[in-house]
Formats: sequence, C-alpha cells, structure tokens
Amino acid sequence: MRDVGDSCGIAVMAKASVPGRTKTRLTPPLTASEAAAFNTAFLKDISANLLAAGHRSAIHGYMAYGPPGSQQFFIDNLPCEIGLIESWLPNFGDCLFKAIGGLFAAGHASAVVLNSDSPTLPTALLVETAEMLARPGDRAVLGPSTDGGYYLLGIKQAHRRLFDDIDWSTERVARQTLERAHEIGLEVHRLPAWYDVDDSQALRQLHAELFESGSLDPDLAPFQAPSTAALMSELLATADLGTRLGLSRSPSERLAS
Repeated sequence: MRDVGDSCGIAVMAKASVPGRTKTRLTPPLTASEAAAFNTAFLKDISANLLAAGHRSAIHGYMAYGPPGSQQFFIDNLPCEIGLIESWLPNFGDCLFKAIGGLFAAGHASAVVLNSDSPTLPTALLVETAEMLARPGDRAVLGPSTDGGYYLLGIKQAHRRLFDDIDWSTERVARQTLERAHEIGLEVHRLPAWYDVDDSQALRQLHAELFESGSLDPDLAPFQAPSTAALMSELLATADLGTRLGLSRSPSERLAS
C-alpha cells in the first residue's frame, strides 16, 4: 500500500491499445496499427511524466482504464508505481467522476483527471496543479486544451456538478465546466493552454517539440516523451510518415496548415 498522506492523486483517462479502436481520430494520417502504437507510447510517456512530477511534489499517478478486462495491458506496459482504477461507463462525465472517486477512496487529499493525448505536457504544470490544490481552501484547477476542452481538472472535494450537463467532445467543454464551477461558488485556478494530439497538425506540433526544440508555449519546457520520440523516429525512417505529415515543408508552413 502506498503512503498517500496529503498527496495529490492524478488519474489518466486511458484506453488499452487495440488497432481500429484506439486513437481513431489520428487515422488518417496514421494507420490503425500506428495509432494504437502511439497510444501505447503516449501512456508510457505520461506515466514517466507523472513519476517525474512525483519527485518534485507529492503526486501519485494512476490509469483510470478501460475497457473492462484490459488490466493486463497496463500491467505489462507501465511501471508498477502507476496504480490502476477501472473506469468504463457509457457517459464520459461518469467515467471522470468514478476516477475522481477512486482517487479520494485511495486516501488522496486532492484528485486530478488527466487526458491521454498530451505526451509532452510540461511536468511543471503537473507540479503546479498539485501545489495549488495543496493550498488551504476549496478550489479547482483547470488546464484548458486549445480545442476548447480540457487536458486536466483537479479538485479537493468530489463536486459532482462539475461533470453534469457538459457537451463532451466539443469545443464547449472547458467553458461549461467553468460555468458549473461558478454555479457552486468554486474558485478555479487556470493553467496555460496545451494541446491534444488528435490530428495531423497536432502530430506536426509533436514532431516540432520532439525534434526541433519547439514548444506550444515558449515559457514552458515540454516533457521530452522518449517512447513517443522513439516511435515517431522509427516511423519516419521506415515508413512514409514524413510524407503523410508534410514534413518536407518548413516548420512554419507545417504548423500553419
């Protein structure tokens, strides 16, 4: 049993890698097998990022996983320090709330849900989240995504209202979550925006961060995501991924398209 004390539990909303069922928004430009491989690489890197953050703050990492029966995939692919919480329900808001409940049930003082689409998310943002939630007084921490959703939501109490009446998978998610927080009088600390890797442009941004010292935010250092970098490097060398992503063009041309 891990000593959780006054720590922050962070659960990644994770799906076991299955070609044709995982990261389908990346196909095309990726094949179904490539998309599944990227899903696995992302989960490995996010786990490493959580462990790195845990060296700087009181953070414990988990996978809030599905589908049911896929526990062995996570045991086989991720560090043993990463806990597992099965969370697979028809409504995504219910999945998030179940993950939150699992973290509080494990004894954490604060609970965070994190996406599985941002392998280069700066470690500093995870640390900032834990430190903000450790301060006195009730509050939430929201990390907005560039597409209008959020990559992270952290809370100190299980406020069910934050997950109600949300148009999941739309550009309205972050705004509606802030509206729910306002309804219940909950202070929200907003983190800098980051991006989900879910289309060709995001894959080009990912390439720029991993291989060209780029960053979505010049004030933040991206996590270097070694598993994702190794996979992308392999596909660039052995497949036509560079052509599919338009990497023969200049960096500014790629990210603008």
